[in-house]
Amino acid sequence: MKISILTLFPEMFTGFVETSIIKKAILKEIIEIEVVDMRSFTEDKHNRVDDYPYGGGAGLVLMCQPVVDAIKATRTEDSLVVMMTPQGKTLKQSVSYDLAKEKHIILLCGHYEGFDERIRSYVDMELSIGDYVLTGGEVASMVVADSVIRLVDGVITQESHEDDSFSNGLLEYPHYTRPREYEGMEVPDVLVSGHHENVRNYRLKESLRKTQKMRPELIESRDLTPLEIKLLAEINSEE
Repeated sequence: MKISILTLFPEMFTGFVETSIIKKAILKEIIEIEVVDMRSFTEDKHNRVDDYPYGGGAGLVLMCQPVVDAIKATRTEDSLVVMMTPQGKTLKQSVSYDLAKEKHIILLCGHYEGFDERIRSYVDMELSIGDYVLTGGEVASMVVADSVIRLVDGVITQESHEDDSFSNGLLEYPHYTRPREYEGMEVPDVLVSGHHENVRNYRLKESLRKTQKMRPELIESRDLTPLEIKLLAEINSEE
């Protein structure tokens, strides 16, 4: 997979591509990340990429010419152009899974007061990481890239992300590691019992417990299995 990031601040991505799982995926040639400086495409003699909005108002707006030319220069027949904007569809794990199937994603980072509206004609998808506004789309594009890269085959083991929060519609169950006891807090006996079915049921139950407490709307919209109904009844009686 190739991810191209169109930005006015390419230096922000130096650490992103040189650390942890992202770096390993690049070194294994599973992922290619291209950072494109949109400013290099401007035809303005003062090297500007923004201008004042028609009709007045605060701030500056990204101009069509440099942004659209950057998209055209980067795009291929396999590309999906994604505009990072708080007006877009909210990023969810299911969206990340869909994006991980693409061959080439272009992430378009906004700045200032946003994009000239006509730029949207060159975009395939608008995506938001939440209902808030950032200084620019760079941080948001890193979030999207990270969430997608870890789902690409060969980056991490499939088991490592299958039980992630939201992968099965629930929050992830709690994890423990050594030591067995720490400051009076002990690892649950079932996790060291060696009984795999009991471990699976315990994890499902704790996943349901955490989801009901932290994100009850996920439980309310879920088509519960008979086992999940039984475990939720146990949870409610315990609490």
